[in-house]
Parts: sequence; structure tokens; C-alpha cells
Amino acid sequence: MDKKIFLLDGASGTCLWDKAKKTIPVWRFNIENPDIVVELHKEYINAGSDIIFTNTFSANREAVEKTDYTVDEIVKAGVRLAKKAAEGTDVKVALDIGPLTELLEPYGDLEEETCYEIYREQIGAGMSENPDLIICETFMDIEMLKIAVSVANEYDVPVFCTMSFDKNGRTIMGNSVKDMVEGLSDLKVSAIGLNCSLGPDLALPVIAQFKEYTNLPLIFKPNAGVQTVKDGKTVTEFDVESFVSNVIPAIEHGAVYLGGCCGSSPEYIKNIKEKI
Repeated sequence: MDKKIFLLDGASGTCLWDKAKKTIPVWRFNIENPDIVVELHKEYINAGSDIIFTNTFSANREAVEKTDYTVDEIVKAGVRLAKKAAEGTDVKVALDIGPLTELLEPYGDLEEETCYEIYREQIGAGMSENPDLIICETFMDIEMLKIAVSVANEYDVPVFCTMSFDKNGRTIMGNSVKDMVEGLSDLKVSAIGLNCSLGPDLALPVIAQFKEYTNLPLIFKPNAGVQTVKDGKTVTEFDVESFVSNVIPAIEHGAVYLGGCCGSSPEYIKNIKEKI
């Protein structure tokens, strides 16, 4: 293989819930059970991840304001825990930023100015701990993603972006791959792609669409398919072998950054590493 492939990590939420035997907002573990957060980061590092995502995906004002915690303490703790796990390695830490649950006007009640404030609060807290890059992932509205990236661009670090598409290459808000690429064209973005919603088989045709519109390095981070509970255990549609066999072809479509989303685990990343 003549080009460098970088491995991202896999799922955080499903893995942390499994470790804690408790289903709560996963950002709470940064304070309430930080050891399992560091443990999971280290498992991904040992599996071969070149970049790990902080446990801060939904740690924003909307999620935190009615709790006893603050965005500042949760996000700062999340970055510190990831950096602790990566200490002594070449692994990079990405500040993980997700979409807000409330929709922007005119589809919802969220005003643009308030959206900027929420992301400045979350990203500002994270960047005070000096992560290596920022990942804005699982977005479904290009306008909200543009706001998050605009705030991220206020800092001198690389910014990665992914949206969550259906099998036809459209987000829930109707944004296409082309819409994403064109919408971000005036912003500083170092890599672009997709994550979540689809298993790797259905996600492959979508990542292929990106080559038509951009020369940026591509990110491929699909989930492990539909999850069901069997005999008290969570079972994913794609086991390690079938997941990996469907992920590797993404390289031929220009994917440079490979990882997993919901339902995946360090074992999935380890096997991608072995195949590569």
C-alpha cells in the first residue's frame, strides 16, 4: 500500500456503558468514573488508533445546563483524560464536537447567535487544554456544521468534519455530499467524510461520492450496524470480520482516516490495523 492510512478510534458511548454497566450521558463519566474513560482511550491506542476522540461529543450547554455540572469542567476533563491516555505516545487527541439537539431557525427555535455562543463555550473550554485537532462529527445540518467549524477555525489547529448520511447520501435535513463540500469550501477544513448512521456496506457508496467533489483527505467512520440485545448482551449486526472486510475498500475511494462508530470497539480497530 503506497499511501499512509491513519486509524481513528471506535465507539465511545456503547463501550463506556458496557464498562460501567450503567446507561447515562457518557460525558458524565469524565467526572464520575474517569478511570474507565482513560482505560478505553488506552485500549484504542493499544489497538492501533493514531487519533483518539475526547469524550465530549454532546457535552454542550443544552445537555449540561440542567445538571450539577458545567460545560467547562466536563469538556476540560475530557481533554485531560484523553491526553493522559496518550502521554508518551505519538497518538493525537481530537476535541470531539457534535451537533445540538435543537434545530436552527426556521426549522426549530435555535437562533444562529445562540448556536455560536454554545459552540464557543464548548470549543473554548476544550481548546484551553490544548488538544491537537478538532473533530466536528455526526452533523445533519450543514448550516449548524458551518457555525461549529467557523468557531473551530478561531483556533490554529486542524479541523476534521463528518456528517451522518442515509444510504442515498442525504442527511436527515436533506443535505447531500455536494452540499457538505460546497458549504465548507470557504472554511479551513483538513479532512472531510462521514460517520455513524450506516454500516460500512451501505456507507461505501456514499464515501465514493466525495471523490467527485473534493480532493481533501476522506474520513470513513461507519457504525457496526443495527444493535440488538440477546441473552442480556448487546449484539451488533457486523461482527469484527465482516465490519473490517467492508471498511478496507473505502481506501480505494480515497479514505485516509478509518475508524468505527456505534457498536464498534478496540477489537474492530485492531483488526483494521492488521488488515492494513
